[in-house]
Amino acid sequence: MLTRGSGVALWRQIYEKLAGGIREGFMEPGQRLPSENTLSKEFGVNRHTIRRAMSALEEEGLIRVEQGRGSFVREQVINYSVKKRTRFSENLNSQHRTPGSVLIQAVTEEAIPEVAEALEIRPGAFVTRITNAGEADGRRISYSHSYFPSERFPGMARIYRETGSVTQTLERFGVSDYSRKRTRVIARIPSGEEARELRQPKNRPVLVTESVNVDRFGVPVEFGVCHFASDWVQILVESSS
Repeated sequence: MLTRGSGVALWRQIYEKLAGGIREGFMEPGQRLPSENTLSKEFGVNRHTIRRAMSALEEEGLIRVEQGRGSFVREQVINYSVKKRTRFSENLNSQHRTPGSVLIQAVTEEAIPEVAEALEIRPGAFVTRITNAGEADGRRISYSHSYFPSERFPGMARIYRETGSVTQTLERFGVSDYSRKRTRVIARIPSGEEARELRQPKNRPVLVTESVNVDRFGVPVEFGVCHFASDWVQILVESSS
């Protein structure tokens, strides 16, 4: 199966065979690759050689490696559109993905200066923080904190637990529509908490969006900080929508 003494490194030959199988569709997106032990026996090489080939496949973006689970053919990256009206479920539904949301925490707390400035309230004023994990087809792709002024939306945490939807919760308070005022996108290494919630290695960067949503009068109703798994999501900024 491998040509020894050809001048082409064994790991490179293994890489080419596996990459060819992926590109030609013999292995489907999401399909799990054989274990290192299995590949080692199949190609008649040591595990170090297999690891080198797998590392090259990962660098090329052909596979993804999940700690403790193995290696999988990489699925198509999700285009997350940032536009005037940005909704998590709509973004995923438009790409035939099944959206999911896991409520991690909904609490009332004092606003730190960054949050207060974004919501145009005084520092120390109370806000409701809703922390969620977003999923696509059952896969964790985001971890977010959303802040809402408590004075305007009293009891919001309770109502959100009932509805499970920011849009429906704001409608309860008479905010029938809201739109994106601004979004800032940065990339950085995640904290331990962020990596844990996104179920990814700590040394893999995350994409972070910091956004302000306003009502029809231009008054801020939400400040959001969302961390996206960069191997699953790419941010698409639309000039108008």
